[in-house]
Amino acid sequence: MIDDLDLGFDDQERGEKGRHRRGFVKKRNRRSGGRGKTVLALLLALVLLGGIGGGAFYGFDRIQNYFVTPDYDGTGTGEVMVEIKQGALIADMADALHAAGVVKSPKAFIEAAADNSRSKNIQPGLYKLRKQMSGESAVAAMLDLKNRVVNGLTIPEGRTAKNVYKLLSEKTKIPVKEFETAAKDPIALGVPDWWFKRTDGKKVKPSIEGFLFPDTYEIPPKATAESILKLMVENFLTVTGQMQFADRVQKERGGISPYEALIVASLAQAEAGNKDDLGKVARVAYNRVFGEFPCNCLEMDVTVNYYLELTGQETKASKDMTAADLDNPKNPYNRKLRGLVPTPINNPGKQALEGAMDPPAGKWLFFVAIDKEGHSAFAETYPEHERNMAKAREAGVI
Repeated sequence: MIDDLDLGFDDQERGEKGRHRRGFVKKRNRRSGGRGKTVLALLLALVLLGGIGGGAFYGFDRIQNYFVTPDYDGTGTGEVMVEIKQGALIADMADALHAAGVVKSPKAFIEAAADNSRSKNIQPGLYKLRKQMSGESAVAAMLDLKNRVVNGLTIPEGRTAKNVYKLLSEKTKIPVKEFETAAKDPIALGVPDWWFKRTDGKKVKPSIEGFLFPDTYEIPPKATAESILKLMVENFLTVTGQMQFADRVQKERGGISPYEALIVASLAQAEAGNKDDLGKVARVAYNRVFGEFPCNCLEMDVTVNYYLELTGQETKASKDMTAADLDNPKNPYNRKLRGLVPTPINNPGKQALEGAMDPPAGKWLFFVAIDKEGHSAFAETYPEHERNMAKAREAGVI
């Protein structure tokens, strides 16, 4: 009979647990919901059990735990370190805190976060907390910057993997060689093997280039080269997953693969002098390789510089590149080779990825920077491009 009674829950509350798993947080009404219903439901249950018989009270604790959110009192004791990962939702944070013994139940933290409008400001990173804290105290502690262990490092957009290793080594004192060794197997670092597919018939040798997502990272204590690179790959997969990058590219970009679009994103990141032009530069790359450009080649000097850096040589400004640099037949990133280059040439940011995924419509084949802010003028024909280059020379850009 008890199962058939309405003990104060509505359909919305019955679904609460499932929504918490997806990071959904519903703010409780302090005056009319939440604990009022809980107390009423508990009293009704006790009355029913009393009518059944005194022996039924052995289940009181179990019933109380069902209706009342398990929670500690106070600010806790001792000390524990908890890592909140990049992209974590409130429910993910709650699970991490519960696993570390900070809160008595994930729900205690979720409900406290729902009652604190500032909880959306909790950042990923490493936190120094106490064990057995109330949900409310845990939220407050994570919003207090003094409890956040700051060991952050910003990886700028468009850096090559070699440059990323150098930045990471300077911060962590882990030798560059260890990052290079860990990066040799990108699939072991978490890149799904389906990423390394092309539709243009060119063979793919898996490379970590392109998958080290540029962002600010909290480097955990005792991190290894492998664990740091895994963290960056995981962030890449999270961001591109939220963008639906792979799905949209396959549906909207005329049959090219997500990996080929990632290559285009890296080209746009390297070539665009201004973020406003990222999508247009991506469109130029698509038009040159897959359109009616005579050689179906990129003819972008940035691919030459990538090869120079990859082989330990000094990179050069376009005006300083020799014919041997530009047209080296041994260079697999030669700007005149048909089709896209073998791999991405850097690690592009979100806006460059968006530009490659959904570039603006246009038949442009040429572009040139025309102001000191890096904005480019785009052209469909070479005579039009020559007029744009004249404007660039007048502005002192080239």
